[in-house]
Amino acid sequence: MLASAAAAAAVPPASTSYSPVKPSGSRGWRTSRSRRAARVEAGYSQLEVRKVTYRPPGTEHNLLNEINLSLREKSFGLIFGRSGSGKTTLLQLLAGLSEPTSGSICIQKYDDSGNLNGKSEMLTSQRVGIVFQFPERYFLADTVLEEVTFGWPRQKADLLFKEQLALNIQNAFNSVGLKTISLDEDPQSLSGGFKRRLALAIQLVQTPDLLLLDEPLAGLDWKARADVVNLLKDLKKHHTILVVSHDLRELYPQVDRSWRMQMGGSLKEETLPV
Repeated sequence: MLASAAAAAAVPPASTSYSPVKPSGSRGWRTSRSRRAARVEAGYSQLEVRKVTYRPPGTEHNLLNEINLSLREKSFGLIFGRSGSGKTTLLQLLAGLSEPTSGSICIQKYDDSGNLNGKSEMLTSQRVGIVFQFPERYFLADTVLEEVTFGWPRQKADLLFKEQLALNIQNAFNSVGLKTISLDEDPQSLSGGFKRRLALAIQLVQTPDLLLLDEPLAGLDWKARADVVNLLKDLKKHHTILVVSHDLRELYPQVDRSWRMQMGGSLKEETLPV
């Protein structure tokens, strides 16, 4: 089984650095370490949401109306606003769980002068990780290892894939501070803060370029909230992060750009009111 193979290889002596390995054939915003050594690319990439409107099938009213948003790679963006304004709906569109009625969601490259560098690329779900509010409610497996590898191919996976998955598990666990827990532990026995860390690790195993978080501090005590904020500060070094949250004061130091979602599904860039 993949779980047992990963368990055998996944946790050699822990490393404190996080250098994720993409499954072969995948494409990301980042170049590999070897490619960076051979060729340093100038410029940068950013997520761009262009005039996105969303109307659920069979309904007459838009939930989102001509949303525009841009977020540079390895930046931290935050969307705030009243409940029911459409914040989570936007995250679902970015994650590929729903499709926009109109508009586009893409990755655009720029040179160092801010000029367009090539055509934009559509953002695919394989490049996005999403952690919903209270993600621990959706844990299904009996062990941490089974939970983090849930949905990965088991029977037909070759040895190289298993070794790569094992390395990704190690890196993900190191990056969220779970390297001391047993892979045989029941996920439901973890503390609230560690459950939230596990939910993040599950997404990081897939080494996403864009990480979406819906109310990441919800339901946590003050200590766990502080730990998650510090964790997000570290993850920002390797990922582009977009958060929906009401906890503005605690997340404020990490935020590079912020937007208010207004009732009726319109988005406006606005400084956090803290």
